[in-house]
Amino acid sequence: MIRRYLDALARLADLRDAGAIRHLALTNFDTERLAGILDQGIRIVSNQVQFSLIDRRPEARMAPFCRERGVHLLAYGTVCGGLLSERYFGQPEPRASALDTASLRKYKQMVDAWGGWQLFQELLAALNDVATRHTVSISTVAVRWVLDRPAVAGAILGRRLGLTDHRADNTRVFALLLDASDHARIEAVLAKSRDLLRLIGDCGDEYR
Repeated sequence: MIRRYLDALARLADLRDAGAIRHLALTNFDTERLAGILDQGIRIVSNQVQFSLIDRRPEARMAPFCRERGVHLLAYGTVCGGLLSERYFGQPEPRASALDTASLRKYKQMVDAWGGWQLFQELLAALNDVATRHTVSISTVAVRWVLDRPAVAGAILGRRLGLTDHRADNTRVFALLLDASDHARIEAVLAKSRDLLRLIGDCGDEYR
C-alpha cells in the first residue's frame, strides 16, 4: 500500500515535469507520510488538512515541518460545519437528530472529543466578544485565527447551494486583524481543551 501511493505520485510528478499538470498537492496526509514523499524527491506544494480552533493538531507536527520544507497548508473544517457561529452560541447541546448534515455530525464529534459542549460554549463566548469588538461574525474570527497560523496558505469554506451563502461575510476576514488581547481571550479557553493529537493522532489519522 505504501508503494502504491508513492508510485502514483512519482507518475504524477513525471506528468508535471512534462507540462501536463502544474502542481502536486495532497489531502489528509500525516507528517510522517508527507516526509516520506518529500524524501523521495517528489515536490509537493500543499497538504489539505482539517484545521480549526477545535482541531489544532496541525500545529504540533505538520505546520513546523511544512514551514521547514516549503509546503503550504490548505485548511478545511475551519468553522466546523457551521458550529463555530452565532447559530449555536448560547444554545443547548443539540440532539443527533438536529444535526442535519454529515459535516455537523462529524464536527460535533470533534467538539465532544475536544472538551464537550460546555467548554464549546465558553469558546463561542470568547469568539463573540472578539467578533463584537471588530464588528464581524464569530465565523470570521474563527477563519482569521486559522489563517494566522504558520504555514497556512488558505482556508476552504463550504456552501450549500440555495441554503447557505456567506460569501459577503467571508470576505471580511481579509480586513480583520486579531491583536494580542484577542488571542489571549481565545487562548484562555483553548488551554482548557483536550489534546486531540494524543486522542486521535496526527492529521488525517482518523481516515486511515
